[in-house]
Order: sequence, then C-alpha cells, then structure tokens
Amino acid sequence: MDFDRERDAELEFKTSKSVQVVSSFEEMELKDDLLKGIYGYGFEAPSAIQSRAIMQIISGRDTIAQAQSGTGKTATFSIGMLEVIDSKNRETQALVLSPTRELAIQIQNVIKALGDYMNVQCHACIGGTNVGSDIKALSKGQHIVSGTPGRVLDMIKRRNLNTRNVKMLILDEADELLSKGFKEQIYDIYRQLPAGTQVVVVSATLPKDVLEMTSKFTTDPVKILVKRDELTLEGIKQYFIAVEKEDWKFDTLCDLYDSLTITQAVIFCNTKKKVDWLSDKMKESNFTVVAMHGDMKQDERDQIMNDFRLGNSRVLISTDVWARGIDVQQVSLVINYDLPNDRENYIHRIGRSGRFGRKGVAINFVTNEDVQPLHDIEQYYSTQIDEMPVNINDMM
Repeated sequence: MDFDRERDAELEFKTSKSVQVVSSFEEMELKDDLLKGIYGYGFEAPSAIQSRAIMQIISGRDTIAQAQSGTGKTATFSIGMLEVIDSKNRETQALVLSPTRELAIQIQNVIKALGDYMNVQCHACIGGTNVGSDIKALSKGQHIVSGTPGRVLDMIKRRNLNTRNVKMLILDEADELLSKGFKEQIYDIYRQLPAGTQVVVVSATLPKDVLEMTSKFTTDPVKILVKRDELTLEGIKQYFIAVEKEDWKFDTLCDLYDSLTITQAVIFCNTKKKVDWLSDKMKESNFTVVAMHGDMKQDERDQIMNDFRLGNSRVLISTDVWARGIDVQQVSLVINYDLPNDRENYIHRIGRSGRFGRKGVAINFVTNEDVQPLHDIEQYYSTQIDEMPVNINDMM
C-alpha cells in the first residue's frame, strides 16, 4: 500500500525546482527579428507560463508544461521553437502535433505572425485537404510543420516529409493527443525522428495516464505547472448589476456612461450583431463609442485599436475577439454587457483591466437568467462578485 502512495506522490505534478522566472522578453536575449515579431504581435510582457517555459525550451531540455487555455501556451512553444531553428536552412527542424485541424492552422498562424521578420516557412499538414498540395508545399522546404498526427505520419511514410533535421517535437493539447485514437500514430512519428529529438509536451490537464505515457518519450523532463489561480483576478474589483431583463441593460449602460469615460472602458457583447446594434444605439443617443469585431477588415480594426491605444476614443464595444492577448494600459473598467458564453473567457475579458498587477473594475450585467451562470463563474474562479455600490466613481 505504501508503495502505491509513494508512486502517487511521484506522479503528483509540480514545477521543477530549477525553473526560473524571466520577467521580460528582453531578458531572454532572443534574436532581434523574433523580438520584433513578439512586440508586433501585441505582447508586452511574458505571461506566467511564458516567463517560465520559454527559456527551458530554448535550453534544449525535454519540457512538460501544464497551463489553462488562454495563458499563452501556443506562443510559449512557438517562441522557443523560433529561437532554436536556423532559418537559413530550409529543412524541417520542428514538428508540432495537435488533435484538431483548426488548432493546427491556428498554431501555424501564430508561428507565422511571431516569425514575421524571420522569413520562416511553416506549413499546416492536416487531414481533409489535398495531399498533392501538401507534397508540393513540403518539397519547397518548410522550417516548421504544424499538423494532425494522421496526415503528418502519412507524409513521413511517403518520404515527402524528411525528418532527419528535426530537433524538436511539440505535442499540443497532449491530454487529447495521448488519450484519443492518436496514441499509436504519435509513437510511430516519434520513432521516425532522430535520436535525441527534444520533446515538449503542453496541456491544460495532465491526467495520470497521460503523464505516465509521456515518460516513454521524454528524458528527465523539466516540469512547469501554472495553476488557474495564477491567472490572477487580484486587484480587480468585480461587481454585478441586477438588470432583471435584457431590455433594461441599455438604460443601465447610459446611466454609467459618464463613469466610463473617466478612464477607458471596454464593453463586451457575445455576438457581432449585438456589438453593431449597441454601438449604433449608443451613437443615436449621442454617446461617443467605437466598436470592433472579427468581421471587420483588418485595417479598420487596426485603426480602431490604434485610436483606442492613443486614448482618442474612450469606450470600445467588442466581441471576444478583443479578449485575448491584446493589452491597452489605460483600461481600468470592463463591462460584460453579456456574460461570456464560455467561463474561460471571463478571465480573458476582465483580465484586460488591471493587467499585470494593475487595479481595475469589472461590472457584469445580470438578467434573471444570468444568476446561475454568474454563480458558476464565481465557483470556477473561487472568487466573489458583489452587487455594485451606488456610487461607482468612488471605486475608480
């Protein structure tokens, strides 16, 4: 029995003692062109996982990193990978495997954006697409391949994807990859890689069976755990206003408008249609607002963001497109006109305010139907959301 207990203790996942926290991207001494790409992407300072894991990945050690979604995991391994590859050599040097086609493409986009100044070739190798175009893309030479296991294995077996220069294998969402039907394919891919290939395992959850499995293809891995609580809500005061029904939200927002413009505020709605509707209605009532969502052209979005960053516009209405990874220093008030559909997004939204230790206020409009979802959010983040006091200006 004690033996089992000892084994459980061994399997308990904790951050390795050797892991240091590097608090700025400059301190990482990355290639200049990579640093340019990181700032161009909108990052200002590394997140908890980035400040711990990037340097470990660059050092060449096998790494297992566990962090919730939205903590910057993709950029963590992308930055590590981009630092390590030699862009002058047009051979495949890194392989990223993920469980879904969408994720493989999303990762490709992040790599391309961060590697924008490095002239890095990255190809998404996924099922459900034309094999011929994969073969053509691979024959041109791709520094990095981001793909789903089935298609990547197929390309290796056909000898279209040459693995002899691969020095890094990344398993993203490893809990999915190692528990679903991908296990065999991943072993098969791993066997085709040069001995000593560095393995980086990234996941939001690491159940015991997955951890046990990683030991088959990692050697003395460094472990990094960032708990959800480190995605901090500290310094952000959270309130709700009971509006009873949807129709009453608009008047409530108008009552609050003067308080919004003291600083800068972001108002979140769940749909693009609602963002357009609310911004038109606010403008009709002579309130100054700007709006942004994913259907707008990129240059229009850039223009709005730029105005907001400069403080020319003070109230921004947006969908969750704005909730991840964009940082505007002055935002100290966030209003959830709609509670987010996805609890994970709550922290991304209100984490806009008071980012990296700044103070902020979040106000949630709560209809009768929202009472339970709000309670779920409180439990999920073990936090408390109080009813808003009468005078908001005292809080700002």
